Amino acid sequence: MKALIYTGPQKLTYREVPGPAASGDHHLIRIDSVGICGSDMHAYLGHDDRRPAPLILGHEGAGTIVGGPRDGMRVTINPLVTCGACRSCRAGRDNLCTTRQIISMPPREGAFAQYVAMPERNLVAVPDGISLEQAALAEPIAVSWHAVRLGLEAAPADMRQTALVIGGGAIGVAAAISLIAQDVDDVTLVEPNPLRRSYLTMHSRYRVCAPEDVEGQLFDLVVDAVGHDATRAAASAAAAPGGVILHIGLAGGSAGFDIRRITLQEITVIGTYTYTAQDFRDAVAAMFDGRLGQLDWTEARPLSEGAQAFADIRSGAIAAPKILLKPD
Repeated sequence: MKALIYTGPQKLTYREVPGPAASGDHHLIRIDSVGICGSDMHAYLGHDDRRPAPLILGHEGAGTIVGGPRDGMRVTINPLVTCGACRSCRAGRDNLCTTRQIISMPPREGAFAQYVAMPERNLVAVPDGISLEQAALAEPIAVSWHAVRLGLEAAPADMRQTALVIGGGAIGVAAAISLIAQDVDDVTLVEPNPLRRSYLTMHSRYRVCAPEDVEGQLFDLVVDAVGHDATRAAASAAAAPGGVILHIGLAGGSAGFDIRRITLQEITVIGTYTYTAQDFRDAVAAMFDGRLGQLDWTEARPLSEGAQAFADIRSGAIAAPKILLKPD
């Protein structure tokens, strides 16, 4: 099969490699669309030692089962493979599984390829009327759906009215629409890139503005969908007393939180990573029944042009929050 291989910092090669096969409970899936995640970008830049070269990256996939009793079924992929037996899995917090694996990290190759093999329990059927390009958004949306659920569970009952999302990438957009779908009506998203901000203004169901436009305002819930020192500082400043900060972004750094203010104002900070299997199913259900809007904030490119797509994302030249790669 053809695949896009990460071969070293800022190096991606499109070439022929041996393909996976169906075995046991694993189905073979022909990939139709796969998103470029921020974690793929971290690996591409050489900033993620969990993803050593050479490796097929990509974990936000949707496609069609090939062969077997479910041949031809269109599916979206939960890329997180868990054991089902550890304490976290038994408690329904399987995203914290002690032996969790995710495609695009060894020992599992990713979905920047024509085919991938996944356990049946990790596949959700895609109904008619939903494109596989839309279905490929399930993974990033599930990340934010899970975060919003945790935030609302932690927030006092009278502090679930207003929310600020920092960052207009796919995780930020997914957080904004998940907040609305989970009954937070007043949602503001800040994005510093004017190209991205203009694009989102045309596609959004929430307020979109520049970071300086919300300086001095306080919000019940604040989502840091970037994870830089500067965005953590902004989140600390924007959280209302007694509010909740959800830290999803993993861009880097370890500074920024105003611990004194967080302590004096009793602000809850939640670090959140991936999602439970139930959160994934709930997010997909919200996608499929229209609660998350049109899901039209993507740009599709051929997988063979993936290296250029990564370069364009890094340069800030992409307006859409999500680039989808499509195997040729």
